[in-house]
Amino acid sequence: VPFVALGTALLWFGWFGFNGGSALASGGTAVAAAVNSEIAASVALFAWLMIDWFKGGRPTLVGLCVGAIAGLATVTPAAGFIQPWGAFIIGLVASVSCYILCELVKASSLDDALDVWGVHGMGGFIGTILLGVLADGSECAPGEGMEAPGYCVNPNTVTRSAEQLGKQAVAAIFCAAYSFVVTVVLLKGINLFVPIVPDSNATSNLDLAEHGQLAYSPAKGYTMDQMPSSEKVPAKPSEVKPSEAI
Repeated sequence: VPFVALGTALLWFGWFGFNGGSALASGGTAVAAAVNSEIAASVALFAWLMIDWFKGGRPTLVGLCVGAIAGLATVTPAAGFIQPWGAFIIGLVASVSCYILCELVKASSLDDALDVWGVHGMGGFIGTILLGVLADGSECAPGEGMEAPGYCVNPNTVTRSAEQLGKQAVAAIFCAAYSFVVTVVLLKGINLFVPIVPDSNATSNLDLAEHGQLAYSPAKGYTMDQMPSSEKVPAKPSEVKPSEAI
């Protein structure tokens, strides 16, 4: 769990350069992309936290981290073209939709390591489509010789419309189909030389089975009942029961 939190922090920090840097200049669009990334990630983090709390009775650090990544992955296609309120909506949509998709995968027999499909894949898919709905209005692309309003994030580029929504949907579906086909071909090719799925007897400790070494030493017990007797702290005299003192 600590490594999950550390990895999330590194990803979150790097995502500012990823989305903001896509503007290829230190200007208003880059700032908007960075701000939108922060808003979407924060909203999705909090929403996922609340879903976990409501569904499981307690908040979880892993859920918090996954929610943040869901917001970042979903807002990425739209970060440089939407207003902050759009990023807020994307954060909410990302947390709910990605949570449901991850739960569906867990309920099936599919193996989705690190929720890559449910968070990164479907998050990016949803964000790509939402760009056609949440981008600036047509006034931000007034045409040649006319100036767009100052509040436009990325003037004379993408604006929201039914036509743009259709384009985004077609592009997202094409990319998903292409990625699926190429992934299957690559996995089949790799599997011819190196087995992708390990032997069922080795799944309990892959490091030891594959490399003959343990990545981490066996964890010690966290409760007194699980600790070896040599490591237990003797009880104080006042805590010893009469039956134990005899």
